[in-house]
Amino acid sequence: MVTRLPIRAEFADEAPYGAPQLDVPVTLNVNENPYPPDAELLADIAAAARDAALRLNRYPDRDFMALRQDLADYLAEESGVRVSAAQIWAANGSNEVMLHLLQAFAGPGRCVLSFAPTYSMYPEYARDTFSRWVVGPRREDFTIDVNSARQTITRERPAVILLASPNNPTGTALSRSELEGILDAAVASGPDDGGSEQASSLVVVDEAYAEFRRDGAPSAMELLAQYPHMVVTRTMSKAFGAAGLRLGYLAASQEVVDAVTVVRLPYHLSAVTQAVARAALAHRAPLRRQVAEIRVARDALAQELRVRGLRVAPSDANYLLFGTFPDRHAVWQALLERGVLIREVGPEGWLRVSIGTPEENAAFLVALGEAM
Repeated sequence: MVTRLPIRAEFADEAPYGAPQLDVPVTLNVNENPYPPDAELLADIAAAARDAALRLNRYPDRDFMALRQDLADYLAEESGVRVSAAQIWAANGSNEVMLHLLQAFAGPGRCVLSFAPTYSMYPEYARDTFSRWVVGPRREDFTIDVNSARQTITRERPAVILLASPNNPTGTALSRSELEGILDAAVASGPDDGGSEQASSLVVVDEAYAEFRRDGAPSAMELLAQYPHMVVTRTMSKAFGAAGLRLGYLAASQEVVDAVTVVRLPYHLSAVTQAVARAALAHRAPLRRQVAEIRVARDALAQELRVRGLRVAPSDANYLLFGTFPDRHAVWQALLERGVLIREVGPEGWLRVSIGTPEENAAFLVALGEAM
């Protein structure tokens, strides 16, 4: 029997997203925290998961207010900005948080805007929600020209604007003035839905790597009360070393959170996920000291790459974009043959390396010297 499946036309020739997963000694390609949980945290995670498992026959807490309160407490400590637990939402990774936002605010006949180069999943969120995807350019140094951005926002009238800060793959953080300029332009720039007042564009500031930002680099959290059309998203995958947990979250106005709860699937966050996330949050002090060590290692690695004559984009994240190479794939392949996996991503000629352990960073430098 010959059949043809009714796949959506826009998916017919698409390949699934994903960085290479290869079994090599040094993997520095997906911006993970290189350090596994310590023994004390592992014991608390095991106990929390065991306790949650005692009620696996019951659905999990649908609103997970205890976890949301813990996340609000953490954000108050990390950013200096206090929001209520009701202003927090969480899901299975910041990917699902982003999808919730676009389901609620974008969609058919609406536009999602960002500025390239940026995170390669953003256009897929737009595609999956039937939204029109538009990108504006970044400057050569990967910052955003606010005047140009205003013009694009006025012309396109986006429902949602996605801004990664620090930006992936470049590591570039938005300054306060850049963010305020875009937020001001977005106050009445949303889609025309026939209402009595012009809608705003929802500005989503993706702070997946915010904990790694350099001293003096602001968090968008500082502007949350002033701009109710802004959302700040975070994740536990990076700074908390919990990529396998899949826990992302957002802070926003109550109105935004209420809209997101409409589109989420029921009981989307498992009881085990909630319990393990709370256990990890309780250990944030040693994890933050670990983040400080990674920041120092990042800056040292950046300096070493510059000494070798390479360009390195200033980074507020746990990775470096470096280059440029006439044939970056050849360099990537040569590193892989030496047991080091990095990422071939970003503008032509550039490569991205995640910050690893001291031993992994040293192995990368040796392999790079041979590859060059």
